[in-house]
Amino acid sequence: MNDWPDQWNGDGRERGDRHGRGSAGAQPEGARAMPHVRPRPGVPPQQSGGYDEGYGQGYDSGYNTGQVYGSPAGGGGHAGGPPPPFPPGGAPVPRHAPDWRRRIKIGALVLVVVVLGVSISTYFWADSKLRRDVDLAKVIERPKAGDGTNYLIVGSDSREGMSAEEKKALHTGSAEGKRTDSMMILHDGSSGPTLVSLPRDSNVTIPSFRGSESGKLFPSTGRQTKLNAAYAEDGPELLVRTVEFNTGLRIDHYVEIGFAGFAGIVDAIGGVEIDIPKAFKDKKSGADFQAGKQTLDGEQSLAFVRTRYAFARSDLDRTKNQQKFLAALASQTATPGTILNPFKLYPTLGSGLDTLIVDKDMSLWSLSQMFFAMKGVTGGEGTSMNMPISGSVGGNLVWDKAKVKELVGQLNNDEKVTVSGD
Repeated sequence: MNDWPDQWNGDGRERGDRHGRGSAGAQPEGARAMPHVRPRPGVPPQQSGGYDEGYGQGYDSGYNTGQVYGSPAGGGGHAGGPPPPFPPGGAPVPRHAPDWRRRIKIGALVLVVVVLGVSISTYFWADSKLRRDVDLAKVIERPKAGDGTNYLIVGSDSREGMSAEEKKALHTGSAEGKRTDSMMILHDGSSGPTLVSLPRDSNVTIPSFRGSESGKLFPSTGRQTKLNAAYAEDGPELLVRTVEFNTGLRIDHYVEIGFAGFAGIVDAIGGVEIDIPKAFKDKKSGADFQAGKQTLDGEQSLAFVRTRYAFARSDLDRTKNQQKFLAALASQTATPGTILNPFKLYPTLGSGLDTLIVDKDMSLWSLSQMFFAMKGVTGGEGTSMNMPISGSVGGNLVWDKAKVKELVGQLNNDEKVTVSGD
């Protein structure tokens, strides 16, 4: 016996091969057999072939879930629609609480990946900006390396990349070429960092050297002159050779920064706070400072470290100001507030690295180590001093040879420095 309504085949198609597209007759389509529909508990099933003759009398025909006349695809609770709020038994569907522990783990992993990616990209970006122009392999007859690492830090009066307005604002003048405004040896070792300033007017002997450009060997004539003349004569390589020859200390790395980069770093971090014990003024550098604690911008900072004519011991007093300022700059730059803040870190790196010149073996890691060693000088972990002076000759400062030898011995052996300088 066929339980299908008239006009329908047992395979679910209407007679006439209409494929479920509805009947063209005046009578509506018959309901499909729905064997998956079950009666509610306690209600006897109907005997009419699978659908309710007495519709609405307690039998669940599936009307509210879309299991009625026509195609099942149109239903809202079976094929493609949202599930019914209650199962056939009437009990609510349990909803699982969010797995917050898993979400936190995934979020933390994503954060670590992002931070790691940004850090790596920042490292390679900054490393690519270093100008490795100085070749220490050209330096001849070098002293034996000692313990620790020695950096020769040079502040030059380079005006490279500066506009006429910037030169005027920073009181740099318009002289061609480059000279050294400041020179320091920073020793970083297990006994703490030591910062030794080399006055630019130091009386030194120019040794034999190989020309940085020509490669020609120039023998020593015993000529004595100011230390900064070595740089003016043949650049960084001759300066390193002269420092090593006159001290006996091997220089491991060379770092040079010009006027524009120096001022740019200061402005990028929002200025440097420094305590000036005594007011001073200098027309040549543009300095005009009152005594007391104050925050200097880039222009003021450059004037502060370049001033020499306002002091009785011009060059020696200036080197003390340079040490004080550079240590404060390092202390206020190497902080989480700068390193972890991209709005400060990128401008700071960009300003400094654009005018920074280093040796070919200098890595960004070595540069950061130098910076933190400089910070350690301010934090009380190290020592700052001038090269010991015994007198002067022809206006040039003469080093105290005995003290210099003792100082270099302590640095080479990475011992606590006990020698004092002016």
